[in-house]
Amino acid sequence: MSLAKSTLLPLPLERDRSPRRLLSRLKSLPAIAACRSEFWLRPHHRSFMGAYRTFAEAIAAAPTSSLAGCDHAEIAEIGFATMCELAIWDYPVLFWLDRLGDSVTDILDVGGHMGTKFRAFDPHLDVRSRYRWTIVETPAICAAGRRRAEADGLAGALAFIDDPAKAPAADLLLASGVFQYIDASFGDLVARLERPPAHILLNKVATRTGPTVVTLERIGAAHVPYQIRSLGPFLDDAAAAGYEVVDEWTIPDLSHRVRSHPELGRSVSRGFYLRRRDETGAAS
Repeated sequence: MSLAKSTLLPLPLERDRSPRRLLSRLKSLPAIAACRSEFWLRPHHRSFMGAYRTFAEAIAAAPTSSLAGCDHAEIAEIGFATMCELAIWDYPVLFWLDRLGDSVTDILDVGGHMGTKFRAFDPHLDVRSRYRWTIVETPAICAAGRRRAEADGLAGALAFIDDPAKAPAADLLLASGVFQYIDASFGDLVARLERPPAHILLNKVATRTGPTVVTLERIGAAHVPYQIRSLGPFLDDAAAAGYEVVDEWTIPDLSHRVRSHPELGRSVSRGFYLRRRDETGAAS
């Protein structure tokens, strides 16, 4: 991929031109140069590469020798076993699911892969008997998920659909590690649902303080657009959609740097519990 295509954002949009800021940038130049050198000298370590304004630009820049995007059966099994294990960053989600108790019976798991969180949470929350669980995924992942659920005896416990507009009404929307992979805003996603859920749990949302950046993540044989969202506009969008942030947490272990563009800084992985406001503005 030509990096000439990915001359996004960094210095041209820098607004703080104070002597202190300029000095800070000068001091960071050796580290940036070292990171760029590693990018070129260690091509197999390029987890994130390129920086673009949109998903379309990122897809267009993906190497022609690889798959583009995540709607491919070839990548369905990558990391599946690991993703089915409970990770330390899952605990805030577990806490809120348990705290919400009987007010949640129907869960819409957007980007739930082949049921990884269903499997990870089940030993701790008795998911199979407690919730009706529907996963929204790409067509290829849905097909792979149905086959896996059938093999694991979970066909009656997990439902898969490939269009949020066809999803059943849910009490809670779960989106764990998916917002960076979808080309839609928070408001757009909620607007496509039959009914806005009362509760939303977001986890592993890639954010930054500057403008939104789309990079390419290497997943097996595929290069997948990975969106690092500008935090302020993302939260404004959630508020405009009728939701308030009740809880928020960060996940330092999932901070990433785009190795081809180290000047963009590290992303901040965040989680949120959001509750829908009623027409009077009070939390429902």
